[in-house]
Amino acid sequence: MTGRALLTADAISKSYAGVHALTNASFELRAGEVHALVGENGAGKSTLVKIITGAVAADGGTLTLDGNRIVANSPLRAKSLGIAAIYQQPALFPELTVAENIALGLEERRAWRRIDWKRRRREAAELLARVGARIDPEASAAELTMPEQQLVEIARALSASARVLVMDEPTASLSEGEAQNLFRVILELRAQGAGSIYISHRLDELPALADRVTVLRDGETVATRALSQVDRAELIRLMVGRDVSAIFPKKHVAPGDAVLELGHVACRASGVRDVTFSLRAGEILGLAGLVGAGRTELARTLFGLTPADAGTILVRGKPVRIDSPRRAVELGIAYVPEDRRRHGVIPELAVGANITLAALSRLARFGFLDFGLEREIAARYVAELAIKTSSLSAPVSTLSGGNQQKVALGRWLATRPSVLILDEPTQGIDVGAKAEIHGLMGELAAQGLAIMMISSELPEILGMSDRIAVMRGGTVAAILDRAEATQARILALALHDAARA
Repeated sequence: MTGRALLTADAISKSYAGVHALTNASFELRAGEVHALVGENGAGKSTLVKIITGAVAADGGTLTLDGNRIVANSPLRAKSLGIAAIYQQPALFPELTVAENIALGLEERRAWRRIDWKRRRREAAELLARVGARIDPEASAAELTMPEQQLVEIARALSASARVLVMDEPTASLSEGEAQNLFRVILELRAQGAGSIYISHRLDELPALADRVTVLRDGETVATRALSQVDRAELIRLMVGRDVSAIFPKKHVAPGDAVLELGHVACRASGVRDVTFSLRAGEILGLAGLVGAGRTELARTLFGLTPADAGTILVRGKPVRIDSPRRAVELGIAYVPEDRRRHGVIPELAVGANITLAALSRLARFGFLDFGLEREIAARYVAELAIKTSSLSAPVSTLSGGNQQKVALGRWLATRPSVLILDEPTQGIDVGAKAEIHGLMGELAAQGLAIMMISSELPEILGMSDRIAVMRGGTVAAILDRAEATQARILALALHDAARA
């Protein structure tokens, strides 16, 4: 049961260089409530969260906790008040262990204080177990996968005994089982009277978790509703101000010749084994499966990051060995990875430089870069992909998540590939941006590009794929045609449920 108002943001305003990020936005979180906060990228969600957590100061409005106004808020002040945040992109120190990352900023700092290493490891193990994470507290953070990093972040927030827990896309990199563990923890905190602000683009998961939902659009509060009184279609209309009738604008494209063929491909180092399939020009092949099934590992093998050590790979009918990313690019293979901030784009680098980074060989003239050609290529992809940016020289970090994803896509399209591997192409972006990315995929396929799409969202797999390869245990369990694929059948194959498959 939800109770009194715990945290209230009233008429909050914030501008950056004259651009309004928030305009009189209001939000109320009750004790013992999970309150969803939704809206398109650029709607003001992140700005509101930064104000609540003290990362930025509001230009106007008031913020109160338990009826007391929060003055001169800061990250340290917010933390002392019991406000903790878990962001979409984990902020762990790769040089430290998991236990050290969890303890960082939570243990009291005293001169000449000896560290109780046993206690630190024990508490870290208990917190990890609480969120259902099977992670060694002594493991280096640099060795963790994205889902594991996310779980460590969640464990660290729980260790602060937060009264207000802000979660920004916490399930973006989690498997179904890991997400259910997180939901269990959130519901435990709700039962204890804590309030949770839950930001997610996965609208389907909200009804089972959240009590109420507030929608932001263009920096303003559009509506606050009980989740039981609003459906997904209405939420989308509130978020984008229009009907999104074609989130999956699939185009029918007659497939051409096989561009990529795999025969019993294996990589001992990454766990890929006995993979056989073909990918044709103009085709979108979806790779489905549970986290750990080997989908990303296969993509890395095809891009030469962990080269195959068995089997055959044919590119346009000719046998090849892909032993490095450079070789993959030479063969016309491009790879947009899952973690766009770490591997897809360089946030501090300009939009134009990011787009042309993988195609520098095209820009060289007698050992020098042709900056005019660089601007020409970058401007072309900014226009073709409808990237919203103030200029080519703007840092990518200033762009929304959807536009960052377009920059990552543009970088590899600039290499003029014939095979494009997309790993979770719409992870963490809003429904409007998803529709744009899906539309671009359809256009690229119509131009003859062969696309291999890895996605954990079954509606995306079913909506965009011509064929679906279901992976399990490092290999392809089955390949389904679009017409015969269903969510139940894909899950059954992924789980090795022979009775349902």
